[in-house]
Amino acid sequence: MLEDITIKDFALIDSLSLDLNSGFTVLSGETGAGKSILIGALSFLLGGKGGSDQIRPGCTEAKVSGTIFINDKCKDAVSWLEEHGITPEDNRVLLRRLVRDNGKSGSWIQDTPVTRTELAEFTSFFVDIHGQHEHQSLMKVSEHIKYLDSYANLTDEVSEFSTIYKSLVEKRATLEKFNSSDAKRAEKIELLSFAISEIEEAKLKSGEDVELEAEESRLSQYEKLYENLELMTSAFSQSNDSILQGMKKIRTVAEHSSEIDKNLEQLSIRITNAFYELTDINDELKSYKDSLIFDPERLEEIQERQALIFKLKKKYCSSVNSSVDEIIQYGQNAKKELEELSSWNENAQELINSIKLLEKEVFSRAVKISEKRKIAASKMSEQIEGNLAQLGMAGSKFAVSITQKENSDLMQKCGPRGMDNVEFLICANKGGELKPLAKIASGGEISRVMLAMKSILAESDSVDTLIFDEIDTGIGGEVSVSVGNHIKKLSQKKQILCITHLASIAVYADTQIRIEKNSDNTTTKTSARIISGQERVEEIARMLSGDSADTASCEHARKLLERYSNCLPA
Repeated sequence: MLEDITIKDFALIDSLSLDLNSGFTVLSGETGAGKSILIGALSFLLGGKGGSDQIRPGCTEAKVSGTIFINDKCKDAVSWLEEHGITPEDNRVLLRRLVRDNGKSGSWIQDTPVTRTELAEFTSFFVDIHGQHEHQSLMKVSEHIKYLDSYANLTDEVSEFSTIYKSLVEKRATLEKFNSSDAKRAEKIELLSFAISEIEEAKLKSGEDVELEAEESRLSQYEKLYENLELMTSAFSQSNDSILQGMKKIRTVAEHSSEIDKNLEQLSIRITNAFYELTDINDELKSYKDSLIFDPERLEEIQERQALIFKLKKKYCSSVNSSVDEIIQYGQNAKKELEELSSWNENAQELINSIKLLEKEVFSRAVKISEKRKIAASKMSEQIEGNLAQLGMAGSKFAVSITQKENSDLMQKCGPRGMDNVEFLICANKGGELKPLAKIASGGEISRVMLAMKSILAESDSVDTLIFDEIDTGIGGEVSVSVGNHIKKLSQKKQILCITHLASIAVYADTQIRIEKNSDNTTTKTSARIISGQERVEEIARMLSGDSADTASCEHARKLLERYSNCLPA
């Protein structure tokens, strides 16, 4: 779940920090106060598009950060972090995002820089935003099959299928790689054999190129190096005004001075230590200078060796700037491939037989999974239609379209999740035609479809945080009460954040955050804070009648809060 968010200089928000609770949190405020700005900042943090137009006027950058808690169900998220070398702290990760006025932006998970795409991929394990923002899985057709599998309790079975399917794909790739003509295979064997022989003959050592470069630099610039050492040793000790002579005099004076004034004793000790340290440095410089030997034959030998390594890098590395280790690795891979090619005739039939067995198993499992999906799809459609009727979309039709992937004359085509293409279809108007859910224009309808769906997936769905921006669009009366009840019920399993103008939804919330806009002669700022007690009563009263001070409205608000805010949903 999302535990907190901090916003700095984003749109009309100059500085805002909120702790976000579990359960149902409602965001309310006057029209234009900036409720959608807060959702926009959340979308930005989660990997939504960012631009310089989001920066508060007069500022150079906008920053948003937040903390996500990773629960035990988020196995995919944990695997993602491991793959990217990111370590959570106390099951938490810090997200950071910024955009500058020059258009440049940055994203981080913990202290690791990530791309916007990577940030969105990671946060999709935890948060769905529903409204006019892009960070919503319901709009991605590729996610529909996952929703259906979750509803049908097929997630583990599909995961097992994916593992077997991956093995089949790998074996097919191996067969295709080696199942070429005898002439091509013989040519490949000859090329690999030559490469192996050339690399082995070079007798390369790991890190050798770095060591040769250092030695070549020392020998090729021997005269300059010797001259520098001579200058340094001379400056230290080979003249009357050398460094060591000067230090010796200073040391003697310092010792005499410390006998006169004890406050100088520590300085005298430091000067003595410095004198001995410089003496030691001088001795080492002399020793190093005396050990220098110019060996033109060794220099020529090194340069020939470097030329050989350069030639091998051009042939066997991705770049001439690669390390010698890449040549060594190429040789090892070539040996393995040569062994496979050489024993191809012996192993070919075994691989073909293995592929045939896997194809049968993949097809058999895919058929069983498809049959279970079709059964679940009918039940899922019926349940969602029932929920939609309660959420003000009576007469709506919802269907789960399951079509099989294209096949050939030889076999049914499958993918990592089986043989099915899954897409959600809906008709929001009675008597209309079912169309892809992604074609729906109304953010309010999308939000209510998601609410209906999440209500039946609360146990199995791993996404912990749902954010609804426009769920109350075009509804009121009993429908809004039903929407509030649905959200309250769902919030027993999920963290819910919801923008609403309707008191009949807001009274169900466990926490209410009021968004306010304040202006002076020069600036306009949006702020947000949690309200409770009398403040919340007055805010509900304002949502009921537009007047937070009206006695009748306040009394009505108080009764609604007493009735719904702490009650369990029906």
